[in-house]
Amino acid sequence: MGFLEKLGFKKKERLEDGVKKSREGIMSKLARVVAGKTTIDAQVLDDLEEVLITSDVGVKTTLDIIDRIEARAKTDKYVTQEELQSILREEIQFLLERDQKQLVSSDLLEKKPTERPHVIMIVGVNGVGKTTSIGKLAHLYKAAGHEVILGAADTFRAAAVNQLKIWAERAGVDIIQQGQHADPAAVAYDTVAAAKSRNADIALIDTAGRLHNKKALMDELSKIKRVMSKVVPGAPHEVVLVLDASTGQNAMQQAKAFTEAVDITGLILTKLDGTAKGGIVLGISHELEVPVHFIGVGEKIEDLQVFDRKAFVDALFG
Repeated sequence: MGFLEKLGFKKKERLEDGVKKSREGIMSKLARVVAGKTTIDAQVLDDLEEVLITSDVGVKTTLDIIDRIEARAKTDKYVTQEELQSILREEIQFLLERDQKQLVSSDLLEKKPTERPHVIMIVGVNGVGKTTSIGKLAHLYKAAGHEVILGAADTFRAAAVNQLKIWAERAGVDIIQQGQHADPAAVAYDTVAAAKSRNADIALIDTAGRLHNKKALMDELSKIKRVMSKVVPGAPHEVVLVLDASTGQNAMQQAKAFTEAVDITGLILTKLDGTAKGGIVLGISHELEVPVHFIGVGEKIEDLQVFDRKAFVDALFG
């Protein structure tokens, strides 16, 4: 039994509820695709392509899925809606496979970091749920028995520092802050130094996301990474990008911009419960070749879930 299940979190039910809007949209379209069909022919493939693209799966990912289904169609002649769903699930799960040998943020709910502190830098534009995600992560890590320290390095907005401070109080963890307009790199340095001196398990570093000037963003994030590595060699161990799934293809564009600016190691997709664009999770993960670590399927603390590709695809396609 996993950590969240031990806490009584009903992961499967919450996941299915969280992607309900996306599932209903996709399933109604799929029903029309296979109505009256007995083979996966060119028309079915064309219609399926349209279903996936209009569900925000993305063009490249959709074409990769269609190519694999077309290859299978040479042997799998008969098609019902259930059979097509099964084929879709299998092929999408295959595309989402990732060879993860390195310890990542989602693993830390079940085990201690091999080196302390494990430093995670969180990036993302304002409004995507970045600070909320950090607060929920801090709560989960604390519940898992870790000592956690937050670093309020998003000093561009006073509200960001205040919001993170509230989350730190809720989670019962310490926070390092210097207020608005402080040097973000200095805050990050102090956070990692404090985590090291206290032998803390995890340091979560919030950062500002200003995509209107990618060079300034890159320079700031590079500086933050550089100063943290002076305290703990190899820090940050992870750079996790938070995206708002409800923005669909705009989230894809943000992801591409951030990956150009900094080496992203993982993703958190938020607000899946409020959108029919859940397919964007598949497209972003596949096209960027960056694994999704967590997904947000609601407002409650237990609604930030470790991303399980099989469970997600099963929930999305019924």
